[in-house]
Amino acid sequence: MTGEILTLQAGQCGNQVGSQFWSQICSEHGILNDGSTVENYSTIERNDHPDVFFKRSINEKYTPRAILIDMEPRVINSVVSRNQGLFDPKNIFISSDGGGAANKWVEGYVNGKKNIEKVLEMIDRELDSCDNLEGFQLVHSVSGGTGSGFGSYLLESLSDRYSKKLIQTDSVFGASEVVVQPYNTILTLKRLIQNSDANIVFDNASLTQIVTEKLRIDTFEHDIPNKLISTVMSASTNTLRIPSYSYNSLTSIVSTLIPTPDLHFLTPSYTPFTSDYVRNAAKEIRRSTSSDVVLDLLDKNLKMCCKGEKEETVLAMMDIIIRENKLTDSKQSINIQKTLIKAKSRLNFAPWTTSSVHLAMSEKSVFNKSYKNDDIVSGLMLSNTTSIVNLLKKEIRNYEKLMKKNAFTNNFLKSDYDQECGDIIQELQDSKDVVESLIHEYEKSETMAYIEGSDDELDGTNDTEDVIMQ
Repeated sequence: MTGEILTLQAGQCGNQVGSQFWSQICSEHGILNDGSTVENYSTIERNDHPDVFFKRSINEKYTPRAILIDMEPRVINSVVSRNQGLFDPKNIFISSDGGGAANKWVEGYVNGKKNIEKVLEMIDRELDSCDNLEGFQLVHSVSGGTGSGFGSYLLESLSDRYSKKLIQTDSVFGASEVVVQPYNTILTLKRLIQNSDANIVFDNASLTQIVTEKLRIDTFEHDIPNKLISTVMSASTNTLRIPSYSYNSLTSIVSTLIPTPDLHFLTPSYTPFTSDYVRNAAKEIRRSTSSDVVLDLLDKNLKMCCKGEKEETVLAMMDIIIRENKLTDSKQSINIQKTLIKAKSRLNFAPWTTSSVHLAMSEKSVFNKSYKNDDIVSGLMLSNTTSIVNLLKKEIRNYEKLMKKNAFTNNFLKSDYDQECGDIIQELQDSKDVVESLIHEYEKSETMAYIEGSDDELDGTNDTEDVIMQ
């Protein structure tokens, strides 16, 4: 049986995206927004495993395995009011002062340190209902205050307390209205790099571009980017919740996409978005095949982060294809294999990798199957590539522009961070160094010198005495 996953939602963005995620997977498991089930639920022939993300009570009501965290009550109250009876009220943490983090990482981090024991008690209580916890899923933004600051302290605590469990994040970058965003992001990136096992990265600018240019939705709604993210979260866990013969655990997916522990940032692409996920998004969708979707996913304009001019080097890649029914036709299977070879030829793989596009075939939930969409095949691509360097370098540049003039540092210096944790300016410098080290790591990964354990090839020297062959 697939192990359980505990979802942690931190801050306004984390809880808004999390709300969309639960709405989506509730519909895929026949669960209503109060935790009860659809009519005739017990007699429907099902192929899903809701227990991965839900716990079930003796009266057949489902409750998400989720902890909701924020420093002010507005967003969480809104989420709970829309889903009366769904979330466990014991799993909701709202800071007692209720004033929020004022979009400052330091406020969120210090608040996290002061209140971590309360949150850990919630987590431990939730783990008592798990038979085999596989890992944690943190949903947050790196740009504001609570998702970045409280989320950072939470990551450190999870890494220390549950060191043998996987920690994956769904991390949203970019929020131009936050003036100290570069500081918040750099400080959070250090914790993502050091205290998590896998990070699925989303950029607000890329999400907005997909909504306006790809989906061509006439009226832009602010919750649509959140629906795009929740669609990726749903698809990335599809093989866990509706298991097939492969990739039916978080461990198997992470181990396929993360070649070395340091290189663990993943970029998602998804196509096509249907009305099952985003309202009015299925205007021009035509019949497609699994092979069509595999090739469509290579379109750089579908990437939800890290678009750059320089050709990227691929370290690992996986496609999750979601169909109405299982692929049983041998001719179709052969076509898929040919398509994967064609896709591979269009990619620039690092010379030390397996140079293959991994494929997981999965089914739609029986609760989401409909005659109007029975010809539509959807797909998610998760890629671990050097294109993440574009995002990391951009965040470094934004950070340096502010730090060069000590802009807005008073926002941080007037906090309690120095009393609780230490010198914030030194912490900012340390965080920048960690991010620059990761950039160097990804750049090294483009050559054989990376796996051979030597920088000599990059430096233009030919001293092979220090090369260690694995």
